[in-house]
Amino acid sequence: MTQQEIHQNLLRLREVIREEREHAKQLDMRSMAADIQKKESLIQALGQVERLHPDDHALAREIQEENRRNAYLYRTTLNWIRKSMEFFGHRTAPSTYGYSGNTVNSNVNGRLLSGRI
Repeated sequence: MTQQEIHQNLLRLREVIREEREHAKQLDMRSMAADIQKKESLIQALGQVERLHPDDHALAREIQEENRRNAYLYRTTLNWIRKSMEFFGHRTAPSTYGYSGNTVNSNVNGRLLSGRI
């Protein structure tokens, strides 16, 4: 692979990573899956490069930062979804006290998301 081809692949990889983030923000899963396939093929092609030209080092660092931004977006979104599911999984009916003063769970399920209608 020539220096120019490597540079073009790096530029395309940066653009695909940016497109992937935008599609993720728009929740466009079909386009995002296509972006992931493009990114994987570009990474495989670039994986055969043994030495990167010094002029491309800054571009490679930029690609690394863009990829980290995507990873941060995915991680924070996943944590937000987990916290939301945890909130909806909490009981809405509090425990009550029995005759001996011990807490007794009410008979009502109390989960906001129980899976039942």
